[in-house]
Amino acid sequence: MSAQLKFYRRFIAIILVVSIFSCNNTETTNETPKPADTTSVAAFEAFKLLMIKHPVADFSKWKTAYIAHDSFRLAHGVSQYVIGRGLDDSNVVVIMDKITDVQKAKDFTATPDLKNAMQKAGVTGPPAFSYVEVVRNDDSKIEQKDRLMIAHKVKDFSAWLKVYDEEGKATRAENGMLDRGLARSVDDSNMVYIVFAITDMAKAKARLENEALKKLMLDAGVIGKPEFFFYKRVD
Repeated sequence: MSAQLKFYRRFIAIILVVSIFSCNNTETTNETPKPADTTSVAAFEAFKLLMIKHPVADFSKWKTAYIAHDSFRLAHGVSQYVIGRGLDDSNVVVIMDKITDVQKAKDFTATPDLKNAMQKAGVTGPPAFSYVEVVRNDDSKIEQKDRLMIAHKVKDFSAWLKVYDEEGKATRAENGMLDRGLARSVDDSNMVYIVFAITDMAKAKARLENEALKKLMLDAGVIGKPEFFFYKRVD
């Protein structure tokens, strides 16, 4: 066989191989492309609360009277959200009611009708009213009912929050405290309220006495002595 004939045969073979692979690479399928997942997690929307804390003579009697006045609260744009009973003093009550309008809620707390209702329910001391905006909230269901509310003022909320976030949820969880809520006073945005669910009371109380935490709070700009209130959710 001549060298020229061998060359042509090799050339034709190369062309055939290239053609076969080119056809395979351009082959199309009939599969319908999957649509992009456009599902998004709903953004958290801040909401406002009226917080009331006061002592009562008899908790059961008070709670019955409180629930009976639900329509009275709703007429003023106030709806029941959380009821807590003190762990150190079971006759100290904290109530967190959702509100639609802060001024309307303030007018509600100033009504003689509310004062009379509280007296009949057995409130034994002056109530403390706070109006707050909840900026973080975890309402997921958990077994723990014990709570800790920490209230304190800070020099600058943004600076404080940076330090708080750097400490991290994991560190607090290791010390028996699960983040549940964070709020700011509507009258003073540097007044902060934090709520934790307690998984280990001994660890949580030890953490509050820890000198490292006290220094961290001081460095974060906490002003004055924080108020700690342990309670159990009974709503």
